[in-house]
Amino acid sequence: MILRRVARLLTTGALAALIASPAFAEGSFDPPPTAQFSQEKLGRIDAFFGKIIEEGKIPGAVVYIERHGKPVYSKYFGVRDVATKAPMTDDTIFRLASLTKPFTAVAVMTLVQDGKIKLDDPVSKYIPAFADVKVGVQKTKEGGEKVLDFEPVKRPIKISDLLLHTSGITYGFYGDSLVRKAIAAAKIYDGDPSNAEFAERIAKVPLQEQPGTLWDYGNSYEVLGRVIEVASGKSFYEYQKEKLFDPLGMKDTRYYLPEEQQKARMAQPMPNDADFRVGRPSRPDIVKKWESGGGGLTSTPHDVIRFVRMLLHKGELDGKRYLSEATFKDMTTDHIGPSSGVARDYFYFPGDGFGYGYGLAVRTDAGNAKPPPPGSLGELKWDGASGCYFIVDPKLDMFVVLMEQTPSQRQPVQRELKKLVYEALE
Repeated sequence: MILRRVARLLTTGALAALIASPAFAEGSFDPPPTAQFSQEKLGRIDAFFGKIIEEGKIPGAVVYIERHGKPVYSKYFGVRDVATKAPMTDDTIFRLASLTKPFTAVAVMTLVQDGKIKLDDPVSKYIPAFADVKVGVQKTKEGGEKVLDFEPVKRPIKISDLLLHTSGITYGFYGDSLVRKAIAAAKIYDGDPSNAEFAERIAKVPLQEQPGTLWDYGNSYEVLGRVIEVASGKSFYEYQKEKLFDPLGMKDTRYYLPEEQQKARMAQPMPNDADFRVGRPSRPDIVKKWESGGGGLTSTPHDVIRFVRMLLHKGELDGKRYLSEATFKDMTTDHIGPSSGVARDYFYFPGDGFGYGYGLAVRTDAGNAKPPPPGSLGELKWDGASGCYFIVDPKLDMFVVLMEQTPSQRQPVQRELKKLVYEALE
């Protein structure tokens, strides 16, 4: 059937016209559901990764595209470690960094639909220390000295605030506000705290702003890990393993790698690109108590593909439903749009043209999103400082997974890959 269609296009000259002209007009990029992939144009992905690997920018990567339930593109590039020259494989283990957050969000939403957590619950219901949090307000004295004052919260931090990054809890390893400097000075990552102890540390540092007022990326998902423990009566990892990882067949997804064979399968960044810039060492090969819901997971291409496939199927996979249709819809709806009253931080990582659901950026503008290229309305995406990244495009019934370990090159690689994927649609 496909060959006959191509033959007809060749006969009429339509195929040549398609290749000669851009698939979609600039500024109105919104591919129709009937768009088909050009295998020739998908081949440009090979050339792109071949070039950047040859230039020594990244050691390797795994790229997988699935549409209508079938693989469209699946390639392993380069090596997982330039020192050992071990090749990239389906069971190579990657640090997910902030790509951990969608997994945490799904775990929270399973507890919400089971009635064990309510989105409007105050966080202090599960972690009493959050009843006394204060907002840090930067003020200037008469002599020009900037000082930090503290004000009570106007309303409690809710579970939904943690999911939306509207809790006022920020990170302390970027930006130069006095609150961020205070967080950095508190050394909250030092030692070997448990999830409970880490949540207590966060409750003692000031909030950057009042809850519910600003999308501000931070340690909210670390707190959610502890909320899950309290609500479920299990450790964070045990709950995720029982409810998500084991049922989904994600046998290689965990926070730490206690076995030598697991450590040997770890993907490593280039030696000169090993700083993940997340305010703490990223060493899953050293087992600790803390399980970071915001950035601690390690996983494989096989496992991440299983998870993302479940997202494409709206919370269901292989006949098992993980999230109800209503819960999934709530999770993937933009909750910080213009009518929400939530402003956007200077560091608004979803990017222009995207709103934010629970753990996922949600495309709200098909034509003018930045960074480019634009895509389908309702697209879901997220990534992490390590470079791992996924796109879910419900309109095209498609998802894309990129696995790599490259802190410095992650954004250029992600942008170019996405551009090449969508340009291959005709």
